[in-house]
Amino acid sequence: MSQILPPDSLRGKTALVTGSSRGIGADTARYLAQAGANVVVNYRNKAPRAEKLGAELRGLGVEVLVVGADLTDSDSVQAMFDEVQRAFGNLDILVLNASGGMEAGMGEDYALALNRDAQVRVLETAMPLLGDGSRVVFVTSHQAHFIRTTPTMPEYEPVALSKRAGEDALREFVPELAERGVGFVVVSGDMIEGTITATLLERANPGAIASRRESAGRLYNVSEFAAEVARAAVEPIPADNTRLIGDTSSFGQE
Repeated sequence: MSQILPPDSLRGKTALVTGSSRGIGADTARYLAQAGANVVVNYRNKAPRAEKLGAELRGLGVEVLVVGADLTDSDSVQAMFDEVQRAFGNLDILVLNASGGMEAGMGEDYALALNRDAQVRVLETAMPLLGDGSRVVFVTSHQAHFIRTTPTMPEYEPVALSKRAGEDALREFVPELAERGVGFVVVSGDMIEGTITATLLERANPGAIASRRESAGRLYNVSEFAAEVARAAVEPIPADNTRLIGDTSSFGQE
């Protein structure tokens, strides 16, 4: 992976990336660690994979805390941030990357529980650790961000609606965050090649990814999109608190 952020530009800072044992979350954690940030790797149930990433990041000369937490469980979330406070004292970057809702056997309300309620819970629990100059980044998709104006494929609609509900709920915190000197930005991308969501969508709707790729011209891969998430953690925040990554011409603007 190439260096995205200037070396040592995050030295002494601490970043937590939810759902970072694999995929976009893992690559985002790598980019932040490359810039010198101490990193909290969060996972739900893939401890060996998370520990492997932790060892890799420690090889970059940063401190790494690997913490399992079910973000839909308030006690689990509180325990995670208690560990973060003990290890680092505070938090400079919080990347809300974990999402889901297409997994089998999780119950019909799981998408909303994870993509809205858990996101709010994580932010509220993290708030005491976020100080002046900190940054919160929420990761979403164009299919979710534009769901009010542009229909998405039926298989993804419950997830898209829950992700948009999560985005709206988090935006309610912007004034309170601003008072504390904490920045907030939404990073929205198209379907990402190689993600679990793309794989599940392709399984449910064969040809969906190829069709979207043709419509968009190109789709970002995991590491390319993770680089945009990492940049969002440090670059100036747009006036509307939103960074749209890739082509949005086929989505109706709000």
